[in-house]
Amino acid sequence: MIKSTKALTYKIDPDKPVIALTFDDGPNTGTTNEVLDLLEKYGVRASFFVVGSSITPNTEGVIKRAFELGCEINNHSKTHSVMPNLSPEEIRKETAYVSDMVKKITGKDTKFFRPPYIAVNNVMYENIDMPFIAGIGCNDWEEKVTAEMRVSRIKEQLYDGVIILMHDSEGNSETVKALDTLIPYMLGEGYQFATVSELFEAKGVEIRGDDVNLYNEV
Repeated sequence: MIKSTKALTYKIDPDKPVIALTFDDGPNTGTTNEVLDLLEKYGVRASFFVVGSSITPNTEGVIKRAFELGCEINNHSKTHSVMPNLSPEEIRKETAYVSDMVKKITGKDTKFFRPPYIAVNNVMYENIDMPFIAGIGCNDWEEKVTAEMRVSRIKEQLYDGVIILMHDSEGNSETVKALDTLIPYMLGEGYQFATVSELFEAKGVEIRGDDVNLYNEV
């Protein structure tokens, strides 16, 4: 693992195209670290939507590494359940657990929530006090989708202000391969890499805790 020595610091120019690269289903000591290696290699930031059950003494250091690089750590529920099937109390517990764990590790609250399977209902909106984030994807949870296919699908959907949804789940080596092509391609096309918070700020979008939009873009 590359040992980080400094944060990936740079200013976002709101007059130039900007995207938010995001990852679901970590943290783990394998793929998540490989993604962080690439972020360091190319000097860009991203956002990680973490699953609470994957936060362990072994993976706390991975979250710290991402945070110290300037990446944003957000909420993807404790158990990655189909949350519309849960009670209000269960929904609150799912998100509170992750928020508490992330704050314990980083000292910062999670600002955004990505619903597992992008499954939502009004009960979730009423009981989760974070804006909901979706994004464009490439079905990179499916093994049959090759790195080349992932690259092609993301390229086809790129535009200024978009949120890219990928997965740093354990063993997802095809996404790591795809990123090693996608990141330099996007940089070459003039895109800036922002955290989700930075993307909202760059686009002048004011967010509130009771926001019930499911954002694919800003």
